[in-house]
Amino acid sequence: MGDSRPVYLRIADDLRQRIDEGALVVGDRIPSRSELKRAYEASDQTVDRAVRVLKAAGYAEGQFGRGVFVADRAPLGTLLRSTGAVDSPFAAKIRGYAAGDDPSRAGDRGTALTWEASSSETPAPAGIAERLGIGTGEPVLCTQYEYLANRHPVQLATSWEPLTITEGTDVALPERGPYARRGVRGRLAAIGIRVVRARELVGSRPATTPEAEALGCAAGQCVTVVERTHFDGEDRAVETSDIVVRADRWRLEYTIAFTS
Repeated sequence: MGDSRPVYLRIADDLRQRIDEGALVVGDRIPSRSELKRAYEASDQTVDRAVRVLKAAGYAEGQFGRGVFVADRAPLGTLLRSTGAVDSPFAAKIRGYAAGDDPSRAGDRGTALTWEASSSETPAPAGIAERLGIGTGEPVLCTQYEYLANRHPVQLATSWEPLTITEGTDVALPERGPYARRGVRGRLAAIGIRVVRARELVGSRPATTPEAEALGCAAGQCVTVVERTHFDGEDRAVETSDIVVRADRWRLEYTIAFTS
C-alpha cells in the first residue's frame, strides 16, 4: 500500500531519518527546494512546509543567503535546581562544568553566567492574577530576565509580584536597592515576610517568536516552561514566575533533600 501521509510530512520525516542515521550531519546543507521538488514531485508550498516542520523540530536552521543546514541538537548541558536555591535561576552545568548557586560567582567553576533584567508596573493578566490570588487588573511588578552562560542564551524568566506587598518598600525592585539580587526569600524577609514554600509546574509548549529570537531557536520549536509560585506562612502567593528554556538543548535536574 502507498504512503498515506501528507507529502510535506513524508518529506520532513525522510529528512529527519537521514539526520538521525548520520547521512546528513551537523552543518550539512539540506537539499534545496528544487531538489526536493524533483525527488518528491511536490510543489513549492509543500516543500517549504516540510522545511518549516524540520526547523520547528530543531533539526534545521536557515542561514540568510546560504540555505538551510542541519542544526546542532546536542544538549548543551543540564540546568540544576536544589531545594536550597529554589528561588534562584537554574544553575548551569555545561559539558561537565557546574555553575554555583550564585550567578555572579558562576565563572569561578568554569561557567560564566550573567543576566539582564528590566521591571515595570502593569495590571495583572487574568492567568497571573489567578496564580497570585488577586483580582484581574490589580497592579503587579513585572520583571523580565535573560540569563546567559558563556555568552549563550540559557533561560528566560518573567516574574510578577503584587504591588500591595512591596510598593514603597526597599525591596520593591528585585534588581535595585539594598536587597537587590537576594532572591524572593531574602528580599521579602527584609520586610518581615517569611517565604515557606514554592510550587513548580513543569510543562512544554511551542516557543513564541520573541522567545525564539532570544533563545536562538525557531518560532514554534518546543520549549520547557517552569511555572513557579512562592507562598508565605499564611499560604498567600507572594510571587509567581515563568522560566523558559530550550527543550532540545537543556535538561532540568532537581535535587530534593529529605528531612526526617
